[in-house]
Amino acid sequence: MTGQHRAVLSDEPERDPGLWRPTAGPIAILPEDNALFAGAVASAGGVVAPLSPDTRGLIWLSYARAAELGEVLADNPQIGWVQLPWAGVDAFADILSRHQRHDLLVTSAKGAYAQPVAEHALALILASLRVLPVRARARSWNSVPAGASLYGRSVLIIGAGGIARELIRLLEPFGTRIVVARRSSEPVPGAARTVPVGQLDTELPLADIVVVAAALTGDTRHLLGEAELALMASTAHLVNIARGPLVDTDALVAALAAGAIAGAAIDVTDPEPLPDGHPLWSEPRCLITPHMADTPEMTAPLLAERIRLNVAALLGNGPFVGVVDPAEGY
Repeated sequence: MTGQHRAVLSDEPERDPGLWRPTAGPIAILPEDNALFAGAVASAGGVVAPLSPDTRGLIWLSYARAAELGEVLADNPQIGWVQLPWAGVDAFADILSRHQRHDLLVTSAKGAYAQPVAEHALALILASLRVLPVRARARSWNSVPAGASLYGRSVLIIGAGGIARELIRLLEPFGTRIVVARRSSEPVPGAARTVPVGQLDTELPLADIVVVAAALTGDTRHLLGEAELALMASTAHLVNIARGPLVDTDALVAALAAGAIAGAAIDVTDPEPLPDGHPLWSEPRCLITPHMADTPEMTAPLLAERIRLNVAALLGNGPFVGVVDPAEGY
């Protein structure tokens, strides 16, 4: 792991080492081997080998080829541990559901990419508050004052994982008042208040900035729809760095066009990629980045560290990190 990053772990509970754990053995890296990740396996004391009946661990590196993972698991029931490449596992949800068994443990990168994604979220917050979507499109000088400061603002963060916690740390110098909405009301360090997500209707009208950092599951699809966006203040800004379907796109288009909210800055869309000619591209109050909150250059060393930790766990040296609950979908 490079010196640029400190270890960031998810706040999700890890698998109790006293419970069942997969049997140690050779680890396959698919769809193709990778020297950096093979080095991470070796540094933890593991052995990388081609997929065979002896394989006990699988590091799956392709989000786009998620469907092939199901075939590999069906043909190799001896695999006891699978490491997935991203924090979100929605692309693998059906596969994990079909191949769920008591002797298969799945880990993801949740929490591992918190730093670059939280950094991007902060950039989007500042850009939206400072009306940079309008400024960047301008072709003539406009001296009409516009823009707002982040200092002292109220920020509602939906989600309480690694990204949310890292964003709270980044927001500290701005003196913001932070409320976290999550599945439970268990306090989150750095937040003034933590409320169940069921209280969103009460919290949305109070926020200057709403940041979506939750996992996408069947229960959270369109978590912010027409009714929720209508509750936001007309001066509020929406930032989404999680998954596009958490926000109803049609409702967002309508809210921005009507001036119901001041702006939106989103790194994810629904559909994705966002088609050419979509109304959001021409909406002056909307800033869109093409799912680039993190890049392979940023995430590779972080995923390598996650792999190292979980290979060590496979060998009995510590807990697994980023354990996925197939029933919950993340």
